[in-house]
Amino acid sequence: MDWIMFLGVVLKSVLFSTGGFGPLPSLHADFIANGWASEKQFTEALAIGQITPGPNGLWVVSLCYLVAGVPGAVLACIALILPPLLILIVQRCHACIANHPATQGLLDGVVLVIASFSVIVLAGIFRSNGLDIGMIAIVVISATLAISRRVSANIILVSAALVGFILG
Repeated sequence: MDWIMFLGVVLKSVLFSTGGFGPLPSLHADFIANGWASEKQFTEALAIGQITPGPNGLWVVSLCYLVAGVPGAVLACIALILPPLLILIVQRCHACIANHPATQGLLDGVVLVIASFSVIVLAGIFRSNGLDIGMIAIVVISATLAISRRVSANIILVSAALVGFILG
């Protein structure tokens, strides 16, 4: 077994999930595709995770133990510990440089990049669904209300969904 690839697969699943059973779809797809695990092993790991005390995410350690023994369980523990450790390191570094003007400039730049990606994704969605006046009106009105912060985001979402449904 390629242990670096194994760690990478588990780490990817843990990093891009919300914890608990979040890594399940990714781990299932990757482990089955690589031939590392069977459906029975997933069932057993989930059952062990449910009956053992502690966080729900520990089922990943059980699965990796069933798949690759003690080395797999150790790598799963490392993969589960790395994301919070990285957050603590980033938080510590940010606390040291938070008041520096370059830090605020960097964070402003990151916000612009994320906003740009959001616009690109939305443009792709609009292109794939076809643009019409109703959709453009919903976007402009929703964005205006969101920027003004006078209307709750939940009300904007529900209202936009209803208007979109009515307009077809």
